[in-house]
Amino acid sequence: MSANTTQLKDWYGYVAGEKVVSDTFHEVKSPYDNRVVGRVVLAGKKDGERAIEKALAGGKKLNRYDRYTIIDRTRLLLVERKEEFAQLISAESGLCIRDARYETGRAHDVLLFAAMEALKDDGQIFSCDISPNGKARKIFTLREPLTLALCITPFNHPLNQVVHKIIPAIAVGTPVILKPSEKTPLTAIKLVELLYEAGLPPYMLSVLLGPTKEIAEPLTQDPRIELVSFTGSVAVGKHIASTAGYKKVILELGGNDPLIVLEDADMKLAVTLAAEGSFKNSGQRCTAVKRILVQESIYDRFVEELVKKAADYVSGDPADENTIVGTVIDEASAIYLETVAKEAVALGAKIVFGGKRSGALLQPTVIADVPPTARMVVQESFGPLAPVIKFKTIEEAIEISNSTAFGLSSGVVTNNMQHAIRLVKELRMGTVNINEVPGYRIESSPFGGVKDSGLGIKEGVIEAMKCFSYVKTYSLPW
Repeated sequence: MSANTTQLKDWYGYVAGEKVVSDTFHEVKSPYDNRVVGRVVLAGKKDGERAIEKALAGGKKLNRYDRYTIIDRTRLLLVERKEEFAQLISAESGLCIRDARYETGRAHDVLLFAAMEALKDDGQIFSCDISPNGKARKIFTLREPLTLALCITPFNHPLNQVVHKIIPAIAVGTPVILKPSEKTPLTAIKLVELLYEAGLPPYMLSVLLGPTKEIAEPLTQDPRIELVSFTGSVAVGKHIASTAGYKKVILELGGNDPLIVLEDADMKLAVTLAAEGSFKNSGQRCTAVKRILVQESIYDRFVEELVKKAADYVSGDPADENTIVGTVIDEASAIYLETVAKEAVALGAKIVFGGKRSGALLQPTVIADVPPTARMVVQESFGPLAPVIKFKTIEEAIEISNSTAFGLSSGVVTNNMQHAIRLVKELRMGTVNINEVPGYRIESSPFGGVKDSGLGIKEGVIEAMKCFSYVKTYSLPW
């Protein structure tokens, strides 16, 4: 945080459409070259209070068509400005421009599906004259918005994580206060401005960046907020769960996702999925491949082919069109990844490709013979690491996969349907994808995990819309 001393573009948080006013700024720096990308005017506790008051005071109530129109206009504006968004994502996060452009495409899909869902009515009708104790009545259900929600988003998908939080809320008519990551707040602010431009009533959305004790903690604990949706670390998520009080809580707390390669797998497919799953988005996805389990009969060949494939993943300047792997979010994160790789080597693993670091830039790294107990595969390693673990039997693969505290997603590469079905049944994960990376989904499908990955409450457009609303029943004589 710094005083207002340099000539940089100032970015502002918004309280119901009004710019936050403060003398304190937060500098957002590029992880690649440490240049200042922009400065955000910081909010304080009074801004959080005003955001709550403005949301609860309300304004024009949006019907289904209003919500559809606003979300769809936002989608069209995003299409027009997708390169601006991609460049901003890349600048503040260090993600390569290819991945940043891909993210704008995913965000487009969230907006598309949410607009479609906003028009749907999932109300039900129950006839009451169906038992000896029944009456000549019908019970009807309708979906009502919550009074106010708080959404707290992480750094790794500066646009897509934000749209996944706030757009389902808007689709059902629930006002939102957004608190983005201090590492990548600019894209979030730009999206909020886009929603205002598309016609969203200001009371429906505020965005605040400020000290945790002044913004996140008071808002999380405020009883006027009916739901907190958080994506981030296990420690922070569990702290929110223990302090939020009597309200809905949606927690997406990361993963330690295995890709299980059985001996009957298509080798080319397995290697491609391993590389894409490990290195795309600089490995900074909760659903990235964090552990590659390979059956021993094909292990040596798999490692050899993965090393060849990893050479295609050029790392470097995120703005370079030829770069496929940009930086991780900061140098401290890269140092941590370097450290856990060295720890694995000390336990008998071998770095067979990559491993070199310069600042926040870490080469895609393939590590063979990783023990299942190494810290890099027991805890979540958020970066471009591809640790390969050998197993003998399917039972052993299941045991290793289920042995950590996480249970978000997984991938299985096999041509044997019986094995596929068994793994779907026995892996304790929120998602099991056959012949695909653990992270595959569409933006409207249910997504979430169990154990330390979350409480089993699903996100994805349709499920999130259910979370940001409640079902009211009423009955009539019939």
